[in-house]
Amino acid sequence: MSTQDIQQLIDFIAKSGLDEVKIETSELKINVKRSATQPVVAAAAPAASPAPAPVAAPVAQPAAAPAISAAPAATAAPAPAANHITIKSPMIGTFYRSANPESPMFAEVGDEIKPGKVVCIIEAMKLFNEIEAEISGRIVKVLVENATPVEYDQPLFIVEPI
Repeated sequence: MSTQDIQQLIDFIAKSGLDEVKIETSELKINVKRSATQPVVAAAAPAASPAPAPVAAPVAQPAAAPAISAAPAATAAPAPAANHITIKSPMIGTFYRSANPESPMFAEVGDEIKPGKVVCIIEAMKLFNEIEAEISGRIVKVLVENATPVEYDQPLFIVEPI
């Protein structure tokens, strides 16, 4: 199941009003729970035998803690000006501004971006997902510190359209 499929599942659950969904296949085990304030997603690695399933459950629980602690940062983000557009996180994960510490940052304040240009990487479940711009513009502000957790739909960049 790709991260886009998981994101679509989260969106569907948010719109449907369901509080909990469990999906289990031979390759993947996903448990999505929605609380009153914030959705929490826990996914485990492939379930090859019954033994790994109990081990995966404790690993998924600590992942929920950073998600909840990052929520106040998301609400404290400043509102962009009327002509500015916000690039938001398409998933839960860890935000990185460059491919590695020695590499230059993908997008700096003042840089011009175009659709398809990578602006950051979000690591989710040991997968590094390149986040590409969907608009043309100039980066006005970076709202997230490097190597910090981000939530789904959390503002990452403010862009002034060109």
